Amino acid sequence: RVVYHLKIRTMNLKTAHAGTLESGDILVEITPGTAGSGLSINLDSTVASRFGKQIKQVIDETLTGLGVTDAVVDATDKGALDCTIRARVTAAAVRATGKDVWKD
Repeated sequence: RVVYHLKIRTMNLKTAHAGTLESGDILVEITPGTAGSGLSINLDSTVASRFGKQIKQVIDETLTGLGVTDAVVDATDKGALDCTIRARVTAAAVRATGKDVWKD
């Protein structure tokens, strides 16, 4: 597994989203949080009772690995797999920060 680090300060974030509301996908919206507030993850999921904790953990680990530490995340899940969740969170973070994790 490759981990990318963006080391983003909160003031550099802008609101961004990635994903869809189609079955098997997740819509992720990232908005700037208050400095020092940490990550706040709001999850609406058809499978929250069974997988909500895991979904939130994947979102948290992905953003922390990218260096995004103060943000509000609104996620609407329609049964996405972990790999899809990571991809959508990464795409939203790239859009929110303007930094491309795939370039050196």
